[in-house]
Amino acid sequence: GSAIGWGMNDHGQTTIPGGLSQVRAVAAGRNFSLALRKDGTVAAWGNNDYGQTKVPDGLAGVKAISAGYHHSIALLENGRVVAWGDNSCGETDVPEGLEEVIAVSAGGWFSLALKANGEVVAWGNNDWGQASVPHGLTNVTMIAAGDEHSLALKSDGTVVGWGLNFYCQ
Repeated sequence: GSAIGWGMNDHGQTTIPGGLSQVRAVAAGRNFSLALRKDGTVAAWGNNDYGQTKVPDGLAGVKAISAGYHHSIALLENGRVVAWGDNSCGETDVPEGLEEVIAVSAGGWFSLALKANGEVVAWGNNDWGQASVPHGLTNVTMIAAGDEHSLALKSDGTVVGWGLNFYCQ
């Protein structure tokens, strides 16, 4: 498919690069955008002050992408994770040995990964507990990272949240 962007464009984040086609997924960060092509490669554009649109050379075999405040994360077909961009809070320091990942989500300054066994792994900023996965959390089927909070959907249909809760999120 093709990608369409709209909204504020002060960093070129909604100006789709010419020739971008065969898109199967998109992700929006603070002032930048990502696209995952059907061939497993990633395109990025917009603000690059933190290297968030500097896709690592040779990155291929990508099956999912996510964009945080100033960082990008990619899930590879082999279940490994690659991250780039701002690392001021450790958000791109993918934990050593992280494997068998089936989903990723980039938060404000932290990242989440969901493993095939239903375990959630988090790293990066933890000022509000957003990267402190609740003890005993299992059977997770989906994850979502907000700016300063995290969510997990369990196989029984319940949702578990942690992190900043000033606004009852």
